[in-house]
Amino acid sequence: PVKKPKGKKKMDPSKYSTRYIALKLAYLGKNYGGFEFQAMGNQPSIEEELWNALTKACLIFPEDEKLVDFDCCEYSKCGRTDRGVSAFGQQEENKKPEVQTKPFDDIRDEIPYPHVLNRLLPKEIRILAWCPSPPPDFSARFSCRERQYRYFFTQPAFAPTPSHIEGVPMKQRTRKIMKPGWLDIEAMRDAAKRYEGEHDFRNLCKIDPAKQITNFKRRMFESDIVEVKDAASALPYLKAAGFAPEDVALDDSPSGGVYPKVYYFHVRGSAFLWHQIRHMVAVLFLVGQGLEQPSLVSELLDVEKNPRRPNYVMADEVPLVLWDCIFPSDLSVSTASHRKDDALQWVYVGDDGPSGRFGQFGIMDDAWQMWRERKMDEVLAGQLLQHVSSQGNGGSTTVKAAAAGSAISTKVFEGGNGGRLSGKYPGVMKMKLLESADEQNDKYAKRKGYADAEDMRAKKGF
Repeated sequence: PVKKPKGKKKMDPSKYSTRYIALKLAYLGKNYGGFEFQAMGNQPSIEEELWNALTKACLIFPEDEKLVDFDCCEYSKCGRTDRGVSAFGQQEENKKPEVQTKPFDDIRDEIPYPHVLNRLLPKEIRILAWCPSPPPDFSARFSCRERQYRYFFTQPAFAPTPSHIEGVPMKQRTRKIMKPGWLDIEAMRDAAKRYEGEHDFRNLCKIDPAKQITNFKRRMFESDIVEVKDAASALPYLKAAGFAPEDVALDDSPSGGVYPKVYYFHVRGSAFLWHQIRHMVAVLFLVGQGLEQPSLVSELLDVEKNPRRPNYVMADEVPLVLWDCIFPSDLSVSTASHRKDDALQWVYVGDDGPSGRFGQFGIMDDAWQMWRERKMDEVLAGQLLQHVSSQGNGGSTTVKAAAAGSAISTKVFEGGNGGRLSGKYPGVMKMKLLESADEQNDKYAKRKGYADAEDMRAKKGF
């Protein structure tokens, strides 16, 4: 007779003691539908993959392993990234079983949680560290006092067109507009600095009326544009005559002579609104292209003068990274501009022995393989781009036709792989105005059967 396959033997959680731990994880989110699990999502989420690894490793004991429900383990997370967004310092906390030996050493005698989970998680998701003993009353969500984000972009932002086929010669333009594809980094830095301090960001976020938010004030500790050192892969044609602005073409210094360059928008704040950073970055790109002045940031932050957000397009999600989450030792302090202390005593992969960081199953080997695969894609695409740029006569036979076409529409950069043709650019403050936050909240409340937003907030306890 054919033997029936043995089912998975269920562990008895009563035989094991449990403990609260915190995990620090990193992930490349391009192919995921965000961090938070959504039952109706059409892409896997980071939480879903984490759940699968935790249950498969028998580190949590749900009633039904197929149903993603973290209520079984007193789980909390520091933040929620949207579809396509990455994170290098996300944190979550829950209760897991521990090995019982006496005397007990947190590192030598405990389950090596990062090693166990990294063997089960997809390569794009890695556990970087764990904390054996979070402080009393610690919450990954509410104990976080600072979140740091970075949004990466290149200079030039998209493929530039040689000067002889541009619509209007640079010297004949009535206002300062950067050569298409190139960004004015200093103007972007000027605009970014205007975000620092406490401001009302309702014109730099997306309103979610379901949450009935009325306080849009957030504090930004630091906001800047930073160059990524040693990240450039040279494409010499970008410095050829006509492709680069004059100041770039004449720059023969070792530091300034390699293009494209890579930069990031660096922002540190106490908390952020929905899609806030992508709206902030979109405005910076408009400033960088010379389509807007840095003063646009100040105008959007003046909510008494401008209570309704212009309907501009927010930046692409893929270059955005949740860089780190900070838990200061003194959780009562919430306004300090610089923090280096951390209430969590992290045990990083490799602190318990080199095998976890290096070698066949080490986290460095995994990261190298991912990097090299993408590096080869970059190298081949770069060689093709350089090869194509050197062919033909430079388009001299179609100069007039191309110039006539390029003068019709402005190409606007929004963080993606190319620019978007937007017709004649009107200016942000002349765009259609959306309903105010109060109007959106009221409309949503009435649709749900309440008298108004105030009635909804009172009855639901917001």
